[in-house]
Parts: sequence; C-alpha cells; structure tokens
Amino acid sequence: MSAILVVNSGSSSFKYQLIDVDTEALLASGLVERIGEAVGRATHTVTAAGFGHGRAGEPAPTVLDATYDRELPIPDHTAGFAVMLEAFAENGPSLGETPPVAVGHRVVHGGARFFEPTVITPLVEINIEDLSVLAPLHNPANLQGIRAAKRAFPDIPHVAVFDTAFHQTLAPAAYTYAIDRELAQAHRVRRYGFHGTSHKFVSEAAARFLGRDNDDTGADLRQIVFHLGNGASVTAIRGGRSVDTSMGLTPLEGLVMGTRSGDLDPAVLIHLARRAGKSIDDLDDLLNRRSGLLGLADVSDMRDLVARKDAGDEAAALAFDVYIHRLRAYAGAYLAQLGGADVISFTAGVGENAAPVRAEALATLGFAGVQIDPERNAARAGGIRVISTDASPVTVLVVPTNEELEIARQSMQAVSR
Repeated sequence: MSAILVVNSGSSSFKYQLIDVDTEALLASGLVERIGEAVGRATHTVTAAGFGHGRAGEPAPTVLDATYDRELPIPDHTAGFAVMLEAFAENGPSLGETPPVAVGHRVVHGGARFFEPTVITPLVEINIEDLSVLAPLHNPANLQGIRAAKRAFPDIPHVAVFDTAFHQTLAPAAYTYAIDRELAQAHRVRRYGFHGTSHKFVSEAAARFLGRDNDDTGADLRQIVFHLGNGASVTAIRGGRSVDTSMGLTPLEGLVMGTRSGDLDPAVLIHLARRAGKSIDDLDDLLNRRSGLLGLADVSDMRDLVARKDAGDEAAALAFDVYIHRLRAYAGAYLAQLGGADVISFTAGVGENAAPVRAEALATLGFAGVQIDPERNAARAGGIRVISTDASPVTVLVVPTNEELEIARQSMQAVSR
C-alpha cells in the first residue's frame, strides 16, 4: 500500500485525507479547526476502501464506526498535528502499519516559478514565503501547515502542489495585462489562474470518461470546465493544456462568486476611493468579502439564492441573472478561443448540484452545438454523468471534483521521479 497524507492548511484550521494511491481508496479524513482559540475542535473519520469521487460509477465511501470528535485547546498548527496523530493512533488506520510515503500540501500561489508538483526543500519554503505578496491570505497559512507537518513527519518527503501550476501553459497573449510592461514585470503582475488542481482533475476525468485520454484524438480535445463553488472559475483546455482561465493575478477576477465581485471596471475602485473615501483595505474587504451574490442579494449560498428567487425576491432574481450573464459571457469567449468545444463540464458545489444554473448557463449555446436534456440535467446521481442529449454535438458532463485525490496523485509522481 502506498499512502499519501494530503493536507490543506488555512490560518486557523487544516483538513487532511489519507489516500491509498494504488487503489485510490480514501482511508481516513479529518479536520482540525479553531486553532488559536480558547477551545479548538478535531474530527477524524475512518472510511472503507472505495473512493466515491475518484472514478465514475463507484459508490460513496462507507463511514465506519471509528470516529474521533474532540474539543480541546489547540494553540497552533504544531499542536494540531499532534492531535491528528493521536486521532490516527486511537482510531486508525495505524500510521505505524500504514506509514505515508509522503505528505502532499495544497499551496495556492506558485507564481511563475512552480509549474509541477515540487518536493519541499528550504529553498522552496523561501519561495512560497516570497510569493505570499501575491496571495497574502493563503500562502502564509499554507506555509504554517507545511512547517508543522514537517515537524510531525520529519523523515518522509513533503510535496507542494500549486493551484496555479496547471495554468503555466497559458500563452503570453493570455496571461499578459495591458499595463506598463516594466511596472508589471517589477511587481509580477500577470494572469496566473487558480483552481488548477480541480481543472486538471476534471478535464482528465472527462477525457477518460469519453475514451479520449489515450488516443490521438485526445491531443485535440477541446474542453471548457466550469468550477462553480463559493469561489468560481472557468478554464478553456485544449489537449489537456490550459489555454485561458478566468481568474487572474488573484482569485478575484472572472466570474461572479459567493462573496467576490469577479470582473469589474478598475475605475470603480478609483471612483469609490475619491467619492466614498474608501481606503485600500476597505476596497479589498468590499470586493473579496461583501460583493458577489452576497453583495447583490444578502446571501452567498446558491441554494438560498434560488429559493429566494423562486419565492419572488427581486434582488435574488437579479443576482441570479447577473451570475448567469457572466457564465454565458465566458462560455462564448472560450468557444471563440478554442474554435468550438467537444465537451463542457460542471464541477464543485454549485456546478455539481445546481441544475438551474447549468441549464441557464448553456441555454443560449444551441448555435455551438450544445443541447441539454432537461431530465438528465435534473436527475441527481453520483459519479460522472452526461446531461446533454444523445444528439448533441457537444457532450455536457457533471464531473465531481476531487482535489485531494489529484494532490495525492501528483505527490506520488513527485516522489517517484
């Protein structure tokens, strides 16, 4: 058994999964949260073999009785990893009997430096810290988790898997902003793109599902992947390579999101600074935490928004329309960039579960060969599923994402070189 421990660390919490990469079975998962507060919490669940999101048609993981749930002081990430080790020791699987061969870490921003999974050395840590200027909310927290995990597992390799890496194939025309080039170069201003781990996983799963991953036609496969969660992005992919993506220097650009504005005329910020007296910090808070669906309709969850819209709430109806308008705009743009599409996939919380969003986003794309089957779209089922008609020239899929499994795969790739 080759197990990888996958860690996704935030500033006051971290999630983890232990995955057998030989079978892609989820062995255990957990969450350590409220780190640094008076009382923290740790949960740990052991699951049976069989990874529900790993491959199409598989059953959901079976939850066993061994569940750990404790509240206790967790002063820092190092203490959090000690609690995690205690949970493994008490409930299994035994890390002595099933030691991980590596720890895989999600790192949000790799800049232009990292384009593949990378074994973490002191120099890599310095680079991740240096790139914190581009992701101040994420990279420092990711680095906290890395350093705590290295103290907990000092004798095995640790691997960084970067959200931005998949988009390193963008051409200069796609990643360059039209501002003063010397200023842009001095401050590393360009499009980087995010959600790359998910876009890679979903596009490869879709190609495999269609039988287009190992033949000559796969090199020309044109895909559009909508990752729609609280954060949302869309990527145009040709032959497994990202050619355009909606997020930019930061995860703020692009689609309307739960609390983020997405695309905005830059002069709006200048106007608000001059006329409303907004500071840089005020504007940062506005665009990242008080905009998007929340700013338009006072709710950030698509389920709540649709319920309010269906009940006649005008603000919710407008927010939904704005959300759909932006999806259609990017769909049209990426159809133009790719010269058409062979497959369009929806993933993440909204993409996988909100049938009205999928239907409305593609409702105007009949000219491009997109035909949605309403019954298939409305049906709820696990695994990859087709929601287009049999006659549709473009195959439309719902593909459950699994970023943890992708991180495990890439971590194994890095340590097997």
